[in-house]
Amino acid sequence: MSIFERINRLFPLWAVLLAVIAAFVPDLFTGLAGYIKTLLVVIMFAMGLTLTKGDFARVVKAPKPIAVGVVLQFLIMPLAALLVSKLLGLSPELTIGMVLVGATAGGTSSNVMTWLAGGHVALSVSMTMVSTLISVFATPLLTLLLVGQSVDVPVAGMLMSIAQLVVAPIALGVVIHHLLGERIQAVEPALATLAMAAIVLIIAIVVALNAGRLATLGPIVALAVIAHNGIGLAAGYGLARALRFDTRTARTIAFEVGLQNSGLAVTLANQFFTATSALPGALFSVWHNVSGSLLAGYWKRRPVDDGARKPALGTD
Repeated sequence: MSIFERINRLFPLWAVLLAVIAAFVPDLFTGLAGYIKTLLVVIMFAMGLTLTKGDFARVVKAPKPIAVGVVLQFLIMPLAALLVSKLLGLSPELTIGMVLVGATAGGTSSNVMTWLAGGHVALSVSMTMVSTLISVFATPLLTLLLVGQSVDVPVAGMLMSIAQLVVAPIALGVVIHHLLGERIQAVEPALATLAMAAIVLIIAIVVALNAGRLATLGPIVALAVIAHNGIGLAAGYGLARALRFDTRTARTIAFEVGLQNSGLAVTLANQFFTATSALPGALFSVWHNVSGSLLAGYWKRRPVDDGARKPALGTD
């Protein structure tokens, strides 16, 4: 195992550590607020560099589990975000942040957790790719639908911003991967470390920007985030099993539904709303890596044998 792979496995630790430092010494990170968009571009570019033509081909070969995962993603998480926000009486600013988290695509961490849990990695990558592309339209439209009656949602601006922050860097990464091929594969662990560092830094910046509010907002937002994430993981797994997918596929869909691209949610909240609206995304970034790692470890210790049934999407 390379040094980068060892670093990557400690993702939850780095996220918690930087968040704690930012909470107590916010001045270290507040000056970096202007770099949040750049950091997200780095994450998306790194993701694009890891995608191959085979990933796109798999979408065509096995659309059913991908379609189910993506539909559950954009159905369960936005509605769960709104429900949790209403039940806990969150402010409009925090509700926007929760809905933004719920309305974004699956996070790249879902691919890592799927691999650690022994799920279908190719399926996970394909679902993340498809949901990320759909999010260009789904994220602003779902946000408008769920909170637009109480808050002005700049749909056109969000559409353009997501296209610039997500689609363009991913497309560039895919092109470079196509041109360089094996050279990119050789440095994929380092790319994952780069993306992880960018995510952790975004978390630290947002926590630092909200340091003064954490004492009052932190506990209730943390509760909301934990509930939101738990609903996504449980519903993703339970509904996938109810639809008669095998256990490994259900585990994969659970991660894809429950682990969000909270970095994008943070960036959009910071750009179009307020720093407070970015807080749910920052805490979600920390928590979903912790919960995902714990669940992946639990499932890894409980391997499944789905008999002669073929994987839902090629081989991993």
